[in-house]
Amino acid sequence: MAGNSRSVKLGSLFSRTTSLLRSGLLRKPPVWYEVYAAFPPRREPLYRPPRHFILPVKDTVPDIVYPEDVVRAKFYKVYGSSLRPFQLQRKNFKSSCQRFVEEYNKLKKEGEIKEENLFEETKNLLLAKGVALWRKAAVNVIPKAGQPAETAFTVTLQNILKNQVHEEQQLESTEGQKENPLPS
Repeated sequence: MAGNSRSVKLGSLFSRTTSLLRSGLLRKPPVWYEVYAAFPPRREPLYRPPRHFILPVKDTVPDIVYPEDVVRAKFYKVYGSSLRPFQLQRKNFKSSCQRFVEEYNKLKKEGEIKEENLFEETKNLLLAKGVALWRKAAVNVIPKAGQPAETAFTVTLQNILKNQVHEEQQLESTEGQKENPLPS
């Protein structure tokens, strides 16, 4: 509270202490008082209010955009994010987006495919390897005749979930084969 008081801004500490000593509110002078009285500073330290104008600060940190960030942005725009969470407890877990970016960069390094076809070729390569990529679902799902819109969307969502469960089972079975290569 005392730091925000107006009296702190009026006069120096020495002049305020001198006033307190004269009025009797301060019985004993502080340790530094006699030294300050014997050797006063050349210029009296006074409070100066801060200036009220603010200079504009330039933002010197540039935006950092890596080439794979452009590929990731396009991937998420086309395919959206996965319905299942990342499995971070697995040490070698790679999301479908990360796999896509790695394959994209491999194909780009080879240089055999044109830049405009690279995205589709990467999708085809991942599909051939067994990685299913699902395009974003349309917001306006057109139901079949006599079928409500909710069931039309639920059916496609159920198919997606079934395929994901099937993929997880395949992944677990291949991991089990890697751990135990010899049949018992």
